[in-house]
Amino acid sequence: MKLHAAVLASLGFAASVNAIAKVTRTGRYLYTDDGNRFYLKGIAYQTQGQIISGPDNPLNQPSTFVDNLADDAGCARDIPNLQALGANAIRAYSVDSTLNHDSCMNALSSAGIYVIIDLTLPLNGSIDTTQPSWSTNLLNQYINTINVFNKYDNVLAYNVGNEVLTSSATNAAPFLKAAARDIKTYLASIKSSALVGYADIDGASSFRDAVSTYLSCDPTGSNSDATSIDIFGLNNYEWCGNDSTSTYDGINGEFQNYNVVAYFSEFGSENCNPVTRPWTEVGTLFASPMTNVWSGGLAFSYFSAQSQGHEFGMVTLSSDNKTTTTNADWDNLLNQYKQVSFVNSPSQSSAPASSFGACPQEGATLAASSTLPATPNQAACQCLQSSLPCLFKPPTPDYNVLLGTLTGVVCGLLPGVQGDCSDIAANGTTGTYGAVSGCDPTIKLSYAFSQYFELTGKAETSCDFSGNATLVSNNVNVVPSAAVASCVANPSATFTPSASAPASSATGGSSSSGGGGGSSSSGGGGGSTGGALSFAQGPIVGLAAAAACVVWGAMWTLL
Repeated sequence: MKLHAAVLASLGFAASVNAIAKVTRTGRYLYTDDGNRFYLKGIAYQTQGQIISGPDNPLNQPSTFVDNLADDAGCARDIPNLQALGANAIRAYSVDSTLNHDSCMNALSSAGIYVIIDLTLPLNGSIDTTQPSWSTNLLNQYINTINVFNKYDNVLAYNVGNEVLTSSATNAAPFLKAAARDIKTYLASIKSSALVGYADIDGASSFRDAVSTYLSCDPTGSNSDATSIDIFGLNNYEWCGNDSTSTYDGINGEFQNYNVVAYFSEFGSENCNPVTRPWTEVGTLFASPMTNVWSGGLAFSYFSAQSQGHEFGMVTLSSDNKTTTTNADWDNLLNQYKQVSFVNSPSQSSAPASSFGACPQEGATLAASSTLPATPNQAACQCLQSSLPCLFKPPTPDYNVLLGTLTGVVCGLLPGVQGDCSDIAANGTTGTYGAVSGCDPTIKLSYAFSQYFELTGKAETSCDFSGNATLVSNNVNVVPSAAVASCVANPSATFTPSASAPASSATGGSSSSGGGGGSSSSGGGGGSTGGALSFAQGPIVGLAAAAACVVWGAMWTLL
């Protein structure tokens, strides 16, 4: 539903030119264009999606999403609440680049509210935790979103990931760093001042330190920020109830010399008594000495959000979604936010420039190489796809589990015919990346199929995989490895991604938004695999790898 201009005007949200001050990073701090320190004082703003349990969602994370920034009526309903709260920022965890966001984004801008946008989508629209890749489908998805939101003056930052890394799985770190590198160069190419960030799950100090340092280091040793994030978010829930002001002393010490902006991308623990959150951490977070280290934070959460048996939402919608009722958590947060007075120090002119030091050594805490994946090359991957003799033929738009299973099958079969999957593999721990590892997963699978077809004497039955592959007669005599050599001239190249990157069929899809839960409409949300899984070629192998392939990193918060 679109809001009439008169409705927006009556709320004081008429679109205007330069409605909001520009925010940039100087060293480790944020400043508005008038030279004042800027602190994020806001709230997470995302309806929690539906959880569709199944083999492709072992962590029971939301499988769908609602794009609240495309819900004009919802924004008109909620922005007065956000203004009453004194919020100057919100965070959106997933957005649909096929929808229109003009009314909501312009209204937020006129209300003085900035937006941090996660570029990820649930399930197959983010860098995966355990089987990561930085590939054309993700790069295109991220660029498509940026292209849609670039016209709005209140986009403060884009996140390349949320809680992708865990204390037991850090090999995705090089892929996140490569994503930050490529998104930064793309933003520069379109003259955008938006920052590039990452939101980290909390953990032991050794984990936090390793992740934050790695994401802001320079692998080349030349003090360059080319591969560094601009803003590091920590989803921190250590303050409980009416804790002591010394609660944050440890984490302040850890980050006191951090080189880029740091903030609490989520805060507000429910894991303690009283059940009603007093939000007394606000007074500590926005006062010295924390303001020497942190640039504010975003409370969790505006909408209902369930996690580990706790309810974090502060606003309840009426049955017709037209009105809201706030709870005691909201009232307490509002009272605490009203008392915040920003510390305008240091001045922008005296803020020291950031230094980008060497990357931390690999160890038990961080299994991440300083060698990064290449920039995904859409032209090279499309060239390869057009040359291959045996192509993956998705039976339905929702083929995520099938794709992972088939990859496990063919990679299990190839060694038996003197082949392997090294060209499509990527290992962030060793820093080795196959020549085809940056391509869309469907192209990688087609390449593996084509290798198997070639190495089994080009038998037609070798390009079937129970009806999930199709033979391209014109390419029957193409040698897959020769096609790679021809199409992928420089597999380790980095470059500025194209502004005209087309949407991929495996980007994670769009979702229909509206009241209640989101409904995935295409491309790999949870649900049916849609394909036959009885293989004439041999047993289904690699199921563990297939399952790992779908433990996606675009998680809702694990508290």
